[in-house]
Amino acid sequence: MNNIYLLMALTLLASISPLLTFAYLWQIKEWRIDRLKEHIRAEGFFRQFFGLIRPALLVIFIPLAFTNMREWHLHILIILSILSCVQIMMHRQPKPVWTMKALSLVLGSIFITIAISASIILYSGNLNLLAILPYVQTITLVISWMLFFPMDRLLKIQILKKASKIRGMHPNITVVGITGTAGKTTTKELLKHLLSDKNMMATPEHTNSEIGVARWIKSTLSKNETPEILIVEMGAYRPKEIAKLCYIAKPTIGVLTTIGKQHLALFGSQEALCNAKAELIESLPESGHAYINVDNELCNSVKNRTKGALTTIGTGGHSDLEAYEIEETGTGINFRVSNMFYKVPIHGTHNVTNVLLAIAVAKDLGMDEHEIARKLLSFKVPSRTFYVSVKKGVTVLNDTHNASPSSFRAAIAWAHNQNAEEKILITNGLMELGQLQDSIHTKLGSMASDKLSRVIFLSKRNAKNFQKGFNKPVEIYNKEIKSVPEKSLLVCIGRMSNKTINSILPK
Repeated sequence: MNNIYLLMALTLLASISPLLTFAYLWQIKEWRIDRLKEHIRAEGFFRQFFGLIRPALLVIFIPLAFTNMREWHLHILIILSILSCVQIMMHRQPKPVWTMKALSLVLGSIFITIAISASIILYSGNLNLLAILPYVQTITLVISWMLFFPMDRLLKIQILKKASKIRGMHPNITVVGITGTAGKTTTKELLKHLLSDKNMMATPEHTNSEIGVARWIKSTLSKNETPEILIVEMGAYRPKEIAKLCYIAKPTIGVLTTIGKQHLALFGSQEALCNAKAELIESLPESGHAYINVDNELCNSVKNRTKGALTTIGTGGHSDLEAYEIEETGTGINFRVSNMFYKVPIHGTHNVTNVLLAIAVAKDLGMDEHEIARKLLSFKVPSRTFYVSVKKGVTVLNDTHNASPSSFRAAIAWAHNQNAEEKILITNGLMELGQLQDSIHTKLGSMASDKLSRVIFLSKRNAKNFQKGFNKPVEIYNKEIKSVPEKSLLVCIGRMSNKTINSILPK
């Protein structure tokens, strides 16, 4: 009996590391099978989840099953258990944020692993099958998700209905919906800052999905003091999701920042992506007001789909609200609108259109242009959204909140215009670009070839295609990577941890 418990404990311990790694990745993809499939298609599967040691153990030990070696499963389980413990103790084990959903799915997967291991021990004559269980934690977690899905779906429907009902009980609230493939968070934060003196609430960081927004609206409007203005960031990964968000939030003002190629793989085509983002302005009532960045060709193509009023913004001399004399300085961007000059402590001239959108909406909500200009002076950029700081003598551009082809190009262009002894890029590349993923990285490499002195990639596949255009060697990040020197410029693009960034700063 003791041997049974020992084998089950070893099997479970050996399974912990791949289970947590997979759960962490899937949570980043918002527990969506479509986004997970696209990630696996783009980045590969086996090595990403298991590294090199775990697959090597299978290669070594499985042939031994055909020899006279007894209990080889015990040896492999012990080694895998030690690996799991070492990763956890050295704080190198990725793990999900322990939300109720994450906890339920991981515990469900653990229960499935225990049940399978017990069945093998009690009813199978081949205990070597236990050594395979740590390698199939992706399957156990998916099974756990499938078992959990009906209840999750039911709870989700109830939350959406409740949120929509509560929103309907407050018809006089002004709701500003903000969407686009890039610039959503920046525009939301700018508008939130401008309207901070009003009775206003805005969706928190990483809250832009239908269930996240629904829960936030339900919580916000259930309080004793109801806000007069709600600012809602709206994200989408497939058609009709923005429409669902509009059904819940019922926006009266719609803001369309830009439409690019981000998440193109999930939508299937540029047309489908464009139509999905246009759902916001199509959902506005006749009394509503749409604000659209017409510098962006695709945004411009859908501007007439709104039933209400329309205000266009841009920098090309063809919009209702136009920025002129745009200048990038060491402290941010300066520009003129009509006879009013604005100074905004935000870097990157691509952010001018985001600022213009915030200005236009703020004016619509009763703010004076002088008051707007004064408020913009004190704006603080979100820490991972084109945020510039100095760390250990290195100027760091942190744009790791998200990434798109347009923001990638903007970061390279910004770096090119800075004075630095050495300009270094570290990136994981771009995801969810479908068939265009390889060609886009090659084009980005070509753009950066004369602007950057050194490039470090976290992803081998994207690095290979970037290097084709860069025409110089591209480094792959590892623990022994050379640190960047003082007085250099470090550009960080795409999802990565602060730990990764800090690891290449001067010691």
